[in-house]
Amino acid sequence: MEVDETMPDAPAIAALTRRIDRPIVLVGLMGVGKSSVGRRLASALGLPFVDADDEIELAAKMSIPEIFEAFGEPGFRDGERRVIARLIDGSPKVVATGGGAFCNAETRQLILDRAIAVWLDSDVETLLERVGRRDNRPLLRDGDPRETLIRLKRERQNFYAEAPIHVASGPGAHSRTVARVLKGLNEWL
Repeated sequence: MEVDETMPDAPAIAALTRRIDRPIVLVGLMGVGKSSVGRRLASALGLPFVDADDEIELAAKMSIPEIFEAFGEPGFRDGERRVIARLIDGSPKVVATGGGAFCNAETRQLILDRAIAVWLDSDVETLLERVGRRDNRPLLRDGDPRETLIRLKRERQNFYAEAPIHVASGPGAHSRTVARVLKGLNEWL
């Protein structure tokens, strides 16, 4: 669904918030803006925000790169699933997930059953510009980041497409993406 980027007014947002009865979970590739958009979305809706990666690091007492190094991606994904299951306890909030979380069948089913999944999608050029700002992406450490993002986008697209709400996150202000998410939520609920 194509969504425009006009921010709803306060009464419309308040009415939408009253209809939200479970967590909103943002899914999509690294760099798409799940954390940044998530914080702004939570603020607009007056809901708590939680970043699953931050919660994973707290639970493990290790950074994401350290977890990958110590346990590999399968070990990380298992811990990620357990943390996300705890975070989507039913109370309304906005949750940003890591890029691969929704690709795990068990995690994806948990999210689809107990939350509102919103796929934030973006073109590879925008993703490259955004992921270049930080050096904490284990899956981008080896090889060409552009090729890796193209491959991940191709491999993960069908998983992300299972989210009932699909929103484009392009270059520019995250507030435009937030407006698109609000419109998508309003149409879906």
